[in-house]
Amino acid sequence: MNGIIGSAPAMRKLFKLIERVAAADSTVLIHGESGTGKELICRAIHNTSPRHNGPLIAVNCGAIPEDLLESELFGHAKGSFTGAVRDRPGKFVTANNGTIFLDEIGDMSPKLQVKMLRVLQERIVEPVGALRSVEVNVRVIAATHKNLSKEVEEGRFREDLFYRLNVVPIQVPPLRDRIEDVSSLVEHFMEKCAARSNCPPVKIGAQVMSIFQRYSWKGNVRELENLMERLIVLADDEVTLDDLPENMLDTSNHTEPRAQEERIPVQAFRVAYNDDDEDEGDGEMVLDDRESVTDFNHQVEQYENQLILNALNRTGWNKNKAAQLLKLNRTTLVEKIKKKGLEDDKQSEQRSG
Repeated sequence: MNGIIGSAPAMRKLFKLIERVAAADSTVLIHGESGTGKELICRAIHNTSPRHNGPLIAVNCGAIPEDLLESELFGHAKGSFTGAVRDRPGKFVTANNGTIFLDEIGDMSPKLQVKMLRVLQERIVEPVGALRSVEVNVRVIAATHKNLSKEVEEGRFREDLFYRLNVVPIQVPPLRDRIEDVSSLVEHFMEKCAARSNCPPVKIGAQVMSIFQRYSWKGNVRELENLMERLIVLADDEVTLDDLPENMLDTSNHTEPRAQEERIPVQAFRVAYNDDDEDEGDGEMVLDDRESVTDFNHQVEQYENQLILNALNRTGWNKNKAAQLLKLNRTTLVEKIKKKGLEDDKQSEQRSG
């Protein structure tokens, strides 16, 4: 969706929310940790909104000194301060009939919070040193990594401004809560960074991918993108554990994998086996009598292998279609095929045929 990669339940829920929010013209407050892609969410809202033909202007409130931020946002009149040699429109005027994105609004000073409140209430801005206000028709989307409710309680953020901003709150999930998307993001950023760095992509094996899926990603998607660029530049043909930063190998930075990770959904079993019987049965799995029933991992492994092979055979070894049947990400399916050596089964069938 608008360049946002994700198929995890949390992201599907977010995409639905974006569609609903985009159709309205309400003020939006995006909450999320650093690196989660809050500006991408803003861009997706703008691009699918009635204002999509208007400008989208982004301002990082935490990166501009307070004495400059007021002029940056609201503009200034000629002669209003040293160096103001001509009138200059601010970002709000520039964003007229479009959207303004105020990133890290939690860093805004109390003085500017007062002015921002008036903009939201009356839709007018007061350029520094000007005698007249300027009307603006702008949708405001703000973002923060801070807990603004707590900031209000501790007196660092105006309560009235918070309520004006928090009309439609959106929470962007951290990467550790959508770990199912890691393989897709790795593939996406590998291609993007390879093109940008003019270097060939490198391979990510199952062992390294397993670490990626257990790592806590405190820097979220931005950290993953930066890592892909580093690996493309420094790694050989295939990434090894030696290529990874030490903090990624430290198990204290790992999260416990959820039970459903990398597992084929139960709903995919009947599809892959092409079982048209309406009787759903009791869901019991038939075990191989020759194996000890206590060897759980081996039985599950064998069953999963057969399930993947059935899906591949049904689709003529089209991995995209097989992944859809199994309700897996294509990258995950390819890694499973490699790890399990299932390509050998295909070659054996071709030789025997």
